[in-house]
Parts: sequence; C-alpha cells; structure tokens
Amino acid sequence: MNVRRVSLFTAMAVLAVVMLYPFWFMLDNAFRSATQFEQGGGHSLEGWRTLFDTIPILRQLANSLLVCAVSIAIILVISTTAGFAFAKLGFRGSTVALTAVIAAMMVPLQSIILPEYVNLSGLHLVGNYTGAILVYAALGTPFATFLMTTYFRGLPDELIEAAVVDGFGYIRIFQRIALPLAKPAIVTVIVLQFIQIWCDLLVGLLFLQDPSQRTITVGLAALAAGRTTSIPALMAGSLVSSVPAIVVYLTFQRRLISGLTLGMGK
Repeated sequence: MNVRRVSLFTAMAVLAVVMLYPFWFMLDNAFRSATQFEQGGGHSLEGWRTLFDTIPILRQLANSLLVCAVSIAIILVISTTAGFAFAKLGFRGSTVALTAVIAAMMVPLQSIILPEYVNLSGLHLVGNYTGAILVYAALGTPFATFLMTTYFRGLPDELIEAAVVDGFGYIRIFQRIALPLAKPAIVTVIVLQFIQIWCDLLVGLLFLQDPSQRTITVGLAALAAGRTTSIPALMAGSLVSSVPAIVVYLTFQRRLISGLTLGMGK
C-alpha cells in the first residue's frame, strides 16, 4: 500500500469515528437509568420506561409520518408537473419562472419563517397539521422542481415528438412516458424531503402547538425543556427518532445517488 492510500484510509477511519461516536453515545446511554448515567456504568431499560411514560411516543411518530407523507405528496405533484412544463413545453416566460424557482432555493428558512407564521395565523392555520404541511411543501418544492426540470431535460425530444405524432396529448405523455422514466429523480426527492422534514424542529415547534399533533422532534424538544430531564429517556427518544431516517437513506442509497447524478448531470 502506498502512502497516499494509507493516508486516505486513515483520514476516512478518523472521519467515521467522529461521525459515528454520537450515535454510539446515544445508543449506549439509551439503555441506562438516570443513576447509571451519572455513575457512568451499568445498563437497564429504565430510560425507555421513562420515555414511554412521559410522552406519547407512538402518537408522535405517527404524526411525523403523516406530516411527511402529505408534504411529500404535495411536493411531488407540483414539482413533477412544473418540471415537465419547464423542460418540455417551452411556454413564454418559462426561463424567468424557473429562475425565480431557483432563487427561492437560496432564501434561508429563518428569514421567511416569521412572515409565514403571521400569514398562516391570519388564516387560522397555526397549531394544526395544515400549517406545518403547507410550510414544508413550500420549502421543499423549489429544489424538487429544479431537480425534476433538469431530469426531464435529459429525456430525448424525439421521444416526446413521436408520442405527439401517435396522438398522445401532453398530459398522457407526462403520465405514461415522463413519470415512469423519472423514477430515480422521484425517489431522490422522496428520500431527501423525508429526511429534511422528519428531522426538522423549527417549523414543527412553531406550527404544531397542539400537544396531540406534535411530531417526534417537537416532542423530544418539549421533553428536554422540562424542569427535570432524564438523559437516558432523551437518548432513547433520539434513537427512536433517528432510526426511520437512517433506514430510508440506507434502503434507497443507490437510487438516491443515481437520481442526483442523472438529474444534475443533464
């Protein structure tokens, strides 16, 4: 092995340790009681019992899944149709509209969250699923539209023209040809948006104020803000919260990389 390969392996090993140590810390301390955590030894299920006795963890997981599913569905409907229109229809003003969509990707969440809160509060959409879902959909749509546009541009124009000659309208072309060919990009959008929405705290904290509608991240934040916080219970909740995102990423890892590569490279 040459020096370059050894150096690269060493750097990757150090990086892996740095990245995985927090997960190990969380896993190790999730199976301890508060006393064992303070003493730094021993394991038990006390932290898990405290977690399930303190917050409705299963309900909050279901809330997170509901918010993710509906938000991603809205993002997909808008981004796939808009991306196909930008890429293949060539309507007047499409370049300006696409530029505006790309510009929306550059706006930081913190600069628009308060105006969003005021506007949705005026519509009585604060404190329930609807407000959070609309905000998540609005935040995720620009990137998803840009990705779908670049992907649909990679479809041969001859394929679309042949379908038109065969009597297909653009709606049927979109449904029967474009969408099936865009599965890698669609999977990429689903995975990235799922991880983003599932792990988000700020939007959920502002728009999901009803305790019965809290997502798992908001529930853990409320647990950590209590007068007395059980660190093992908090670690157990964090472990439960992180597992779905990890599973989704590992399951669709290859398709995610393929979708990003094909989409951005065309």
